[in-house]
Parts: sequence; structure tokens; C-alpha cells
Amino acid sequence: MTRRRFGALSGVAALVAGAVPTVSLALSDGEARALVDRLVAEINRVIGSGKSERAMYQEFERIFARYSDSSYIAAYTLGNDGRRATAAQKKAYSAAFETYVAHKYGRRFREFAGGRLEVSGVKAVKKWFEVSAVAYLNGQAPFDVTFLVSNRSGSNKFFNLYIEGINMLLTERTEIGAMLDRRRGDIDALIADLRAAV
Repeated sequence: MTRRRFGALSGVAALVAGAVPTVSLALSDGEARALVDRLVAEINRVIGSGKSERAMYQEFERIFARYSDSSYIAAYTLGNDGRRATAAQKKAYSAAFETYVAHKYGRRFREFAGGRLEVSGVKAVKKWFEVSAVAYLNGQAPFDVTFLVSNRSGSNKFFNLYIEGINMLLTERTEIGAMLDRRRGDIDALIADLRAAV
């Protein structure tokens, strides 16, 4: 079984086992929606700004750092390999991954230029809130963008994202695993690859 295949299966197993951020009683559906309302407003501002590609990616990185539970996302994507990483490697990986994923999804959101995102609803699902939005792009049929929100980090953050049904956590965990495979499990080389990919 390849690391890519194992990573995907491990991700599914972790979700089934409930290894996801928990929601305390302090977080309400209104607060979850308010977080995504602010996030969507910032994304819409950036895609409508007319800024250069480089400037837009810098904005998306700032947005990702502000609104996402980036430490949880980074740890999840590294998976079991994180257990053998040193504290310095974990810190470097988290920083490199945050920039990498912000640019990667920033490129996707940049495709929304001329369009918009609109929050359409919120509901409690197991241990988190699912906030639904709809992307309206010129010349394309509307499609769903979904944010999963919790406050496990001590503040309200999104910890997963779906674009047209594609699960960010599972996708990135599988791809990070494949990158590690190519580097024979060398975490330092993985960090270098993430930095080079930006």
C-alpha cells in the first residue's frame, strides 16, 4: 500500500473516529456564520481588488492565517509522520505549509475574480458547524463552498474546507504523504519542497 493510499484511508478513519476539532458550548451557529461572513467578505474584497497576482497571494496568506486553525490543519496533513518530527521541524513545517496552502487555495479563489461568494446557511454537524456558501462565477453554474468551523483552538476558526465537494484536509494529507514518499520520508526535504512550490 502506498503512502498516498494509506494517508487517504487514515484520514477517513480519523474523521470516523471523531479526531476532529470539538465545539464548546461557547460557540453558536450565529458565531460560526459570522466568522465565515467576515472571511467571505475579505475573499470577495481581494478577488475584486484588481491587485497583482503576487499581492493577492499575500492577502490570501494573511486571510488563511487569521481565519483558519492552521496549526491543526498542518498537524493533520503531516499525519503519523509528525510523531517523529522534532519541535523545530514541526514549527518549520507548519510555517511552510501555511504559506503553501494559502497560495494553492488562493490560486483557486483568484479564479473567482469577477464573481462572488455568498453565505447560504449554517448547521451543527457532530462536533462542529458547517457553514455553506455558494460561488457565483461569470459564465459558470454556481457551485458550493463549505467551511467547517470550531473553537478548539480557543477562538473561532475554520479547520476544513470543501470546494465543489473536494475535501481540503484529506486532499492535502494525501498529497503531503506522496511528497514525503518521493523524499523517502525526509521531513526537511518536504519542508524545502513546500517552500519551493510557492
